[in-house]
Amino acid sequence: MRLQADASRVVVRPFHLPIDPANPYGGRVGRIVNEVLAFDERQAESVLQLVFKDFETRHWQTRSVFNERYGQIARALNLNGAVSPVQKQLIGAYFCHEYSYAAAALMNPSIVLHPDQSGLSPGSRRVIMSLRAVGEGHISSIAFREGILSPGAEFELGPEPPFAIAAALGRNVHNLGGDELIEIHRHEDSTISGTLIFPITREQSNGLEDLRLLQFTHDDDSVEWIGTYTAYDGRTIRSEFLRTSDFRSFRMQPIRGSAARNKGMALFPRTIGGEYMMIGRQDGENLFLIRSPEIDNWAEGELLIAPKYPWETVQIGNCGAPIELDEGWLLLTHGVGAMRKYSIGAILLDKQDPSKVLGRTVDPVLAPGDEDREGYVPNVVYTCGALKHGDLLFIPYGVADSSVAFAFIPIDSLLAAMG
Repeated sequence: MRLQADASRVVVRPFHLPIDPANPYGGRVGRIVNEVLAFDERQAESVLQLVFKDFETRHWQTRSVFNERYGQIARALNLNGAVSPVQKQLIGAYFCHEYSYAAAALMNPSIVLHPDQSGLSPGSRRVIMSLRAVGEGHISSIAFREGILSPGAEFELGPEPPFAIAAALGRNVHNLGGDELIEIHRHEDSTISGTLIFPITREQSNGLEDLRLLQFTHDDDSVEWIGTYTAYDGRTIRSEFLRTSDFRSFRMQPIRGSAARNKGMALFPRTIGGEYMMIGRQDGENLFLIRSPEIDNWAEGELLIAPKYPWETVQIGNCGAPIELDEGWLLLTHGVGAMRKYSIGAILLDKQDPSKVLGRTVDPVLAPGDEDREGYVPNVVYTCGALKHGDLLFIPYGVADSSVAFAFIPIDSLLAAMG
């Protein structure tokens, strides 16, 4: 089974043109609105029907989307006067566009247990997989797919809905030490598998990259799904959190502290000795263990491991959140070797003191094979998170930054391969 990039998966997004607050009708936005308002009703209806003919069957509730977009434009221009329902929808259509969110690549998944485990046979578990979807302009967004793990090495993806709907910005935006904490919501008619999370803030404008999603248990036993991802504006990066308790509403917030300047931060799924812990790669080359008394503020850490074997000589990093085993914390790693070939390995950390490395794979667990080398970025296998399933480790992983494949690995065999 393989998930491929798919240019036919599209979603309606706002089409933005600059508006001069001092003279909103002096620019392109005002000109377009005035031209539509100058249409007589028959002409406006004819143009709108052509839009519906081209796009209505490709999207969910297209008319409502156009009306909502018209409302945004009307508020920006402070429109007054009578505007017919047809003109409103047509104005909204002129300020929307169709975006193929996974036309270029689909890659770098992570996986967690679904909050709904009802109605399953014994030994089966419902899961949610996050995916990095890359579209026009190499802009990354977050997509999801639901599925079921059955006893043994069996995984079945749930059906993909015919329509994708972008999560909507909520009304509550809070200031967090000078940065914004943003709430977004899944559309009430959308499934998790049909939901897309797009960049919203200036810091995210060129992408939400490599979500490392995990199920976090707080000290009061409450459960929350938390993911770290990289916000990219085309020049600079910073690490941020995506947090949810139900996969219906989400909070997006920046991670504070000097460690947030780097990619690839991975949170431990619970506190250890009263401290939050994170795996990071602060120098872009080695792995560090970071400790913090609070979950959203992270300073510098201590060196955990450095490149040791030929397949990781260029750099190493984590491949998702540490996984708790009886034997310790299992952490998947990625290594970069000659010809920038990415492979996946693993280390085992002490359960009480994760600064102690108990074992490390000498050879890669997964490496690009001849059939997996070609793609958007060749010679890469990469994951942002795996899941313990009985005595197996289930790993969804990206192949050549173009598709997603799946592997089951016996945990005993993995631990035995460590030196």
